[in-house]
Amino acid sequence: MGPQNLSAALSAVRERLARATAAAGRSAHSVTLLAVGKGQPAELLAAAADCGLEQFGESYLQEGLAKIAALQERRLTWHFIGRVQTNKTRPIAEHFAWVQTLDRLKVAERLAAQRPPHAPLLNVCLQVNVAGEASKGGAPPAAVPELAAAVARLPRLALRGLMCIPPEETELARQRAWFARVRQLRDELNAAGHRLDTLSMGMSGDFEAAILEGATLVRIGTALFGPRPE
Repeated sequence: MGPQNLSAALSAVRERLARATAAAGRSAHSVTLLAVGKGQPAELLAAAADCGLEQFGESYLQEGLAKIAALQERRLTWHFIGRVQTNKTRPIAEHFAWVQTLDRLKVAERLAAQRPPHAPLLNVCLQVNVAGEASKGGAPPAAVPELAAAVARLPRLALRGLMCIPPEETELARQRAWFARVRQLRDELNAAGHRLDTLSMGMSGDFEAAILEGATLVRIGTALFGPRPE
């Protein structure tokens, strides 16, 4: 997809968002659209920024750092949404505003220690492996309360919420069931004293179901930019 097609794609995504939030009885402004740029050139992300998008997600560190550098003149917010390797926490802590895929205390401790003192707190979400899939990162739901308590005590981090990548489902009810589990876990954590305001749930194929279950941030790549270049 080229920049000339991006405006139409973004309009279509925003229309889907508006319909989904209306169906959920929510304001369209209650959901943040995170543009997932994995595999896409910086020029296309620049065009997306020209269309008004401000939040961008990257899964691969070196690719993300190159785009952050290329687009540094723009006021963009960058989220790291890939698996965090312990030997790569320093550049993540130094260059990203959010880490959505935190699932181990060791990684959290490194991010906290390596976040520059002059920078704002690093916003983090705990990734929940809601279905126990071996192919995906994330902490099992039963381990999340203990992890949340430990992360909340660390300096330089702001524990904001939960993130999940559930199994692919085609039926709305099955999609909603996975997201409902994560929302319930968030509610339980808040009842225990946390103040989590973020549910990063839903991608191009299922974000309507996620919004019905309370998603506050949806991660959209294919619906915006088309298939990733080979």
